[in-house]
Amino acid sequence: MNANIVLLPGDGIGPEVVGEARRVLDAVAERFGHRFNYTEHLLGGCAIDAHGTALPESTLAACRAADAVLLGAVGGPKWDDPQAKVRPEQGLLAIRAGLGLYANVRPVKAIPSLAALSPLKPERLKGVDFVVIRELTGGLYFGQPKGREQTPQGERAVDTLVYTDGEIRRIVRLAFQLAQKRRKLVTSIDKANVLESSRLWRKVAIEVGKEFPDVKLEHQLVDSAAMRLVTHAANFDVIVTENMFGDILTDEAAVLAGSLGLLPSASLGEGKRGLYEPIHGSAPDIAGKGIANPIGTILSAAMLLRHSLGLEREAHAVEAAVSAAIDDGQLTADLGTQRPLTTAQMGAAVRERLGREAAVARNFD
Repeated sequence: MNANIVLLPGDGIGPEVVGEARRVLDAVAERFGHRFNYTEHLLGGCAIDAHGTALPESTLAACRAADAVLLGAVGGPKWDDPQAKVRPEQGLLAIRAGLGLYANVRPVKAIPSLAALSPLKPERLKGVDFVVIRELTGGLYFGQPKGREQTPQGERAVDTLVYTDGEIRRIVRLAFQLAQKRRKLVTSIDKANVLESSRLWRKVAIEVGKEFPDVKLEHQLVDSAAMRLVTHAANFDVIVTENMFGDILTDEAAVLAGSLGLLPSASLGEGKRGLYEPIHGSAPDIAGKGIANPIGTILSAAMLLRHSLGLEREAHAVEAAVSAAIDDGQLTADLGTQRPLTTAQMGAAVRERLGREAAVARNFD
């Protein structure tokens, strides 16, 4: 296969972790006989510094022409002014909208060998393996009107939570399709006891559920869902929810894995092209120190192989190599080890095991 991949290293630790993920992709290409072509572009704070905008037109055009996009992270103290008209996070929201990526898919799986890292009791982590599907292009982050104004009573701020039935239908349908390949359970999370938008969400979810009689649908209010994530997370299979709820719940779910540095994500639309990124931020406090955990980005690259390039064997080999490295005690500082690896050493540990896993993957169907 010959594929074109856009790299968006971004800010903070982004360039470090994307660099390691690229090296893993190069190892995959060498071992499986593919050719991956890369171009690198600016997004976030670095784009603001260079072009005055968080998402230059050249970056968006390159992403639209690519087979897949791999992103590091955006933001940092340099651009963290609440009064600023241009902020790094605007680039992230804009590229999702510009590429028509409406679904963020975040797998969460507890790793037995890292159970001690979680503040939860080990029995709470047993069997935890679920996927969160978060709607990306609607809700409070995009609704209008939005803004601040001075009134006789003082300064007033407005954010608008808007969803259409079509936006809800497509994301919920994706959740059911994914659940059909897993344990056949969809949990739709809303706040239907208070919000009109959530009542529409629940109505549409019920309608879509009738199209999938082999999949069970359950509803959960977001506040009780937040509690269930830390008490009975193993009971979840596929979670689907709106933009802000998903943003919050997926960071909470990172506790189950033991570190934000371990979790990948994929932002998908109607076609095969997707945007892949770790769920962690730019971690400016450790940027440039070579100690960031690249696993979330490497696993995001595995999702890229699977969803955008259709390379299931290769994706499986990368995931198996990551698991083997962790089980062998190859860990970065965030994973509580007394002898932490650097970012580069962790990437090398995965690549070392990729050769062995690649041989196994050739027989994987």
